[in-house]
Amino acid sequence: MVASVLKTQSFIIFLILFFITIITSFSRLTVAYGYSELFGKYISPSSLGLKREKLSHLHFYLHDVLSGKNITGIRVVDGKPSTNRSSQFMFGDVYVIDDPLTIEPDINSKTVGKAQGTYTVASQGELSLLMVTNFAFTEGKYNGSTLSVLGRNEVLSTVREIPIVGGSGVFRFARGYAQVRTQSINQARAIVEYNVFVFHYR
Repeated sequence: MVASVLKTQSFIIFLILFFITIITSFSRLTVAYGYSELFGKYISPSSLGLKREKLSHLHFYLHDVLSGKNITGIRVVDGKPSTNRSSQFMFGDVYVIDDPLTIEPDINSKTVGKAQGTYTVASQGELSLLMVTNFAFTEGKYNGSTLSVLGRNEVLSTVREIPIVGGSGVFRFARGYAQVRTQSINQARAIVEYNVFVFHYR
């Protein structure tokens, strides 16, 4: 009889401990999941008003003016003192730009935006730039929207490609590339043709 009572009590204690363990574990999971939901969660693209993805083509000319009137690019770091360079390609130089974007090679043609950012001469053996630039558009349906460019620009190559890594406004969630051709270049200025192909939602 005593053994039976003890066995029953042991079983009851086991059940109590079992349910306490289950409830505690569930509570911890709920709290952890709740904190995770506060930090980040999956959402539907439609909740942001995103519809079918589009592919757009933009064509314009960039004007980088380094001397004379209406300068649009300035050197903010001279790489020579720190690198003791002998290269003819200005390795280590950093420029900040606010270059106009126009619809024709003529700088006086219609302006559609600005290229604002920096480029760094990143090669000792060729004129190759690291571009970190935003295209800020001011015309038509693209007014107020931007595209962000990050990549290598080998200036003396006939055609090169630079990645489009993001955007804002019409170009939210943008991705694509810019096909770049130099129209003319000297120590005072450069005129560069851009064909931009970009996927975006709006």
